[in-house]
Amino acid sequence: MDDTINVTYLTLTGFTELHKYRYLCFIIMFKLYVLIICFNVTIVVLIGIHKNLHEPMYIFIAALLINSLLYSTNIYPKMLTDILSAKQIITYPLCLLQSFIYYTMMGSEFLLLAAMSYDRYVSICKPLQYPTIMRKSTVSVILVLSWILPACELAVLVVLYANNKVCSYTLTGIFCNNSIYSIQCVRSVAISVYGVFMFVNIILFPLIFILYTYTRILIISYRSCKTVRKKAAQTCLPHLLVLINFSCFATYDIIIVRLELDLAKLLRLIMTLQIIVYHPLFNPIIYGLKMKEISKHLKRMWNQLKSH
Repeated sequence: MDDTINVTYLTLTGFTELHKYRYLCFIIMFKLYVLIICFNVTIVVLIGIHKNLHEPMYIFIAALLINSLLYSTNIYPKMLTDILSAKQIITYPLCLLQSFIYYTMMGSEFLLLAAMSYDRYVSICKPLQYPTIMRKSTVSVILVLSWILPACELAVLVVLYANNKVCSYTLTGIFCNNSIYSIQCVRSVAISVYGVFMFVNIILFPLIFILYTYTRILIISYRSCKTVRKKAAQTCLPHLLVLINFSCFATYDIIIVRLELDLAKLLRLIMTLQIIVYHPLFNPIIYGLKMKEISKHLKRMWNQLKSH
């Protein structure tokens, strides 16, 4: 095979176990993708059309669900095509682009969760100052930074990868992620150091901040009346569930993929499918069920649909 073709095209080997059941897998994954779109879009539209949901907390939830849509759309169309294809290949530039979008969305998720924890902290711990602190302009700046900062930092990493020579043309997985690191001819010190910097900057710092704010909320709620404790539980529990869920998947991606631990292909496939299926469905379900105002509008919409 021509060297140019070798350098340009990469083979994804994560679909090996699915070959015999590819049509069944395609139908299941297509239906799940449709569900992800429907669930996330429904909540976003509800937040958009109801004025009582135009508060910072619900705006951040809408941003988080838009993030899930972008995250899924980055992976599903290519993956669905690959399931039906005899060969699962992707060009190196497109692989870098997919990886860039994937980790930008992951970084944005942590920053948005940090913004939501700060919003809850101000709402519960400094209620009188809330309108002054969480103004529309502040919320807009936070939203823009939550997407721009990870994108800018990831762009530098993509440039570093693009300038590195590739010696292996096989990726263990069903889409492009950290496994790109394993196909480089020389393990770049610059990429390793910058990767640690990014991990600290867009994952570890937001995570520490989230833990700090929720600790403060718990302390103040414990010292306050029953009403404050109930409010804290109702609004903070969904955020904590989403944080724990997403942190587990992020840990898997970093530890298993980056450290190249030897896992059976089927086990690796199952874990990867949980990342791209469970998480984008979990967010709208947990917010739709646990957030009282959203749940109320969902029930009203469902009743209207049944009446028609």
